[in-house]
Amino acid sequence: MTERTPKSAGRIAVRPTLKPRELMTDTPDIAGSWTAQIITLFPQAFPGVLGESLTGKALQDGLWQLQTYDLRNYGIGKHRNVDDTPAGGGAGMVLRADVLEKAIIDARQGTKGTAPLVYLSPRGRRFDQAMARDWARMDGVTMLCGRFEGVDERVLQHFGIQEVSLGDFVMTGGEIAAQAMIDATVRLLPGVLGNAESAVEESFSSGLLEHPQFTKPALWQGHAIPEVLLSGNHAKIAAWRRAMSEKITQDRRPDLWEKQSKK
Repeated sequence: MTERTPKSAGRIAVRPTLKPRELMTDTPDIAGSWTAQIITLFPQAFPGVLGESLTGKALQDGLWQLQTYDLRNYGIGKHRNVDDTPAGGGAGMVLRADVLEKAIIDARQGTKGTAPLVYLSPRGRRFDQAMARDWARMDGVTMLCGRFEGVDERVLQHFGIQEVSLGDFVMTGGEIAAQAMIDATVRLLPGVLGNAESAVEESFSSGLLEHPQFTKPALWQGHAIPEVLLSGNHAKIAAWRRAMSEKITQDRRPDLWEKQSKK
């Protein structure tokens, strides 16, 4: 799949003074923009930190867009119930299959192109840089944020939902994990980073952890910037950075180093 060139023709401008939440409500749907759809009980949590810095500017500029689907709107009865007790007993509550079905269908009807449907779950495949790159090459992603004891298993099976984990720990819901994964993906979209090389040299992009970084002043608290970085010799600088990346990866992430050494 070829990477899309960001479209600017016909774009409707958004005021630079907008608050993060207004970046969503005041920005129209833009055909061709990478789209993150979030099914959640807490739509007010978005865009959150995604409305700040580079991702926020990219959202404002229409390089990507964010759509939330409030699960409560699909609830059952007068009180808009979205959950019930676990079959077979046990603590907590489980999100109902019939409620989730309506929300998922609604969201997926608005999906264009290729966009995976994922459920944020600690038992899923661990999210990594390779997955972020894959998502960035697609047209977007639809994320289901669980709460309580999770979701009815039948929903995952019926829709063929991919389970994805932020890490080996349990959170109260999927919203923070969704924001982290979206951030990692959006920054890889064309035009989001000011310097495209930044995404090439950082940790995990080459299978290694990133080399150390330094800036002015040249001497701080008795600590000097390594002389090679001030030499102007780009070949030596590249070799030093590669060697440092390898050493840091060996020391801190032997699992990554083992994978790298097998290539």
